Amino acid sequence: MMAPAMALRLLVVAVVAAVVSCAVAADEGSVVEVWPMPATASKGGQTLHVSRELRMTAEGSKYADGEAILKDAFQRMVTLIELDHVINGSSQGLPLLAGVNVVVHLPGDELNFGVDESYNLSVPATGNPIYAQIEAQTVFGALHALETFSQLCNFDFTSRLIELQSAPWSITDMPRFPYRGLLIDTSRHYLPVPVIKSVIDSMTYSKLNVLHWHIVDEQSFPIEIPSYPKLWNGAYSYSERYTMDDAIDIVQYAERRGVNVLAEIDVPGHALSWGVGYPSLWPSATCKEPLDVSSESTFQVINGILSDFSKVFKFKFVHLGGDEVNTSCWTSTPRVKAWLAQHGMKESDAYRYFVLRAQKIAKSHGYEVINWEETFNNFGDKLDRRTVVHNWLGGGVAEKVVAAGLRCIVSNQDKWYLDHLEVTWDGFYMNEPLRNIKNPAQQKLVLGGEVCMWAEHIDASDIQQTIWPRAAAAAERLWTPFEKLSKEWEIAALSARLARFRCLLNHRGIAAGPVTGYGRSAPAEPSSCIKQHPFNRCKQKQSKEKAGANVTEL
Repeated sequence: MMAPAMALRLLVVAVVAAVVSCAVAADEGSVVEVWPMPATASKGGQTLHVSRELRMTAEGSKYADGEAILKDAFQRMVTLIELDHVINGSSQGLPLLAGVNVVVHLPGDELNFGVDESYNLSVPATGNPIYAQIEAQTVFGALHALETFSQLCNFDFTSRLIELQSAPWSITDMPRFPYRGLLIDTSRHYLPVPVIKSVIDSMTYSKLNVLHWHIVDEQSFPIEIPSYPKLWNGAYSYSERYTMDDAIDIVQYAERRGVNVLAEIDVPGHALSWGVGYPSLWPSATCKEPLDVSSESTFQVINGILSDFSKVFKFKFVHLGGDEVNTSCWTSTPRVKAWLAQHGMKESDAYRYFVLRAQKIAKSHGYEVINWEETFNNFGDKLDRRTVVHNWLGGGVAEKVVAAGLRCIVSNQDKWYLDHLEVTWDGFYMNEPLRNIKNPAQQKLVLGGEVCMWAEHIDASDIQQTIWPRAAAAAERLWTPFEKLSKEWEIAALSARLARFRCLLNHRGIAAGPVTGYGRSAPAEPSSCIKQHPFNRCKQKQSKEKAGANVTEL
């Protein structure tokens, strides 16, 4: 039963939100329709038409764009704002935006963790010609600026041109956290390469920047490992696999869009599929998980995998799992039990030994290690001091991790697990990674957060509508300065903003579900896309009253 104080608090929030929702319509003109909300933004009242020959220039830039990262991003942006409409109208006397000048101050384009992603974007209302101006330290900040610019534009059905409303614009922006992640799981269900690329594209629309690729698990081992070619015998089928070239293609595709790819192998548990190709990795034929801690070949295989990974996955981190390890197999297998006795180890000692040895192997290949939180909960004082602890079991862990001097990524399952369909978008939005962490030095140890799309019940057919729009709610939490984030009593205006962003995703071919209801829900009834949010009832009432309609309200 809900405590009376909590029930009263929720009632107050609901009443305030309902009142605010009836005032949203009157204030819509001041709303900045950009997701995630920029750090600062000001706008005017002039509408511009965008030239059909919109140009990108680079006057004053120090970035040569030798790999065409910026050029390709600009072309993608133009395609996004056109949305496959036929652009064949005339400007009808409105000012014409001729192009975008992009100034990047640093010449490099290596996507290091913590790279400067800040940018300034200005769109003047007058000039001859009129050019928008983007200024960024790195090309990756410029990519974010192009995404923001694209959200300022829309197709005008009267002029048959692209228009940009509310000029002049002045936007200054930068991320709150350097790690803003989305996990996909290709072991529980295989995801074809084009689907993964579509997910990467959709991430950039809300400025997420890490694709956590949970590649293998107990159910299947779909990726090629040249050092141990029989490992992918554990794939579901011959066709549900990724070659090393596929992995390289995915990583490069992501990096060109400002997204790093974090590879994960989850050891020593969650690894039953490894033994399909190499049965010696199992403790026994009847007890197959976790991996055999007593065998040197187990660690040789891990070394081979991470050696091959280091040639493909260039992100500074690798994820080694370490969660949900049931060690009973080790004591029920006589050979492994004898090894434990010989080395004076209990099951818990062997678990720690395995994790720490795997960490050392990863470090030898130049990686810093991320582990799930059970490793910290069981032997946090023994972890390598550069370990990043990945919180998932619940709240309160991050504050303990950073108090111990370790770094942390927040993904508490009660709020940021996308497969928990009962968690609504506002739960995702209000989940604060720095909750109860007041010390500034400790706050800096929270690298950011990640929403997790575990795949027991999703595949290529429904992954996007399960991810979006709830992942976008978390994305704003991770990008936007804390003081600019919407509060609980502003939920009505926030839901309208998110509904508009969800519609934008739909227009861009991303099958994002409605803001109303639970995760992966369907539209409740015939309605405009932008009206499919939970605080639209007052707007409907106002509209009907204005039209003089004599109808019974919902």
